[in-house]
Amino acid sequence: MRRRVAVVIPAKDEARRIAATVRSARAIPFVDLVLVVDDGSEDDTQDVARAAGAVVVRHSRNRGKSAALETGAAVVAMRDPDGYPARLLLFLDGDLAETAVNASPLVTPIVDGEADMSIALLPPQPGAGGRGIVVRTARRAVAALTGWSPVQPLSGIRCLTREAYEAASPLAHGWGVEVGLTIDLLRAGYKVVEVPCDLRHRVSDNSLSGQAHRASQYRDVILAINARRVRAGLGKVRRLVRR
Repeated sequence: MRRRVAVVIPAKDEARRIAATVRSARAIPFVDLVLVVDDGSEDDTQDVARAAGAVVVRHSRNRGKSAALETGAAVVAMRDPDGYPARLLLFLDGDLAETAVNASPLVTPIVDGEADMSIALLPPQPGAGGRGIVVRTARRAVAALTGWSPVQPLSGIRCLTREAYEAASPLAHGWGVEVGLTIDLLRAGYKVVEVPCDLRHRVSDNSLSGQAHRASQYRDVILAINARRVRAGLGKVRRLVRR
């Protein structure tokens, strides 16, 4: 049967860009559902997204990115008709605007059965701040725990099968969701690939708010990594006990 793709877009206060993102996402091949999870926005994100053609669900308060993705995946599952394969899940950011359609290359390796999850490799984003500390930390952890060294371990724009998503559930908290997904799937034997995509989004600069965002991201990434290090250590202990 023809594979179908559901786009899941977690969004908070994205009223300025969400309509363009939704319209662009609807043009991606195989996409028949665009779902926006309004994660406690204080602006008109939900109304603008709905007017642009998205199905919208809303958190009454901000619960974080991983919770928004879990809500989105659950709603997609409820909308998958009986007797048909589960939709593939394509996670997009709400601020991609007109470039969202350029996530199309992520779908191909999943539809063709060449990978279980594909991760977007984004070009350099003008105005981005930071020194790459969080990225390097995540990259080293993924390599140490799985043997695979990703180029962009924090890229949140991904396509994956329902089976792969379920294997990684529950997702790591907050901004640790990406590194958690990658580690969990690779350790479970799923195939992960990175795919170049010409995507543009709003970046975190060196302002106070940008620094605060990176601090929160670092905290969540470290928590996700440490939880998986502990899990890996317990796995080794169990194997030794069995011997």
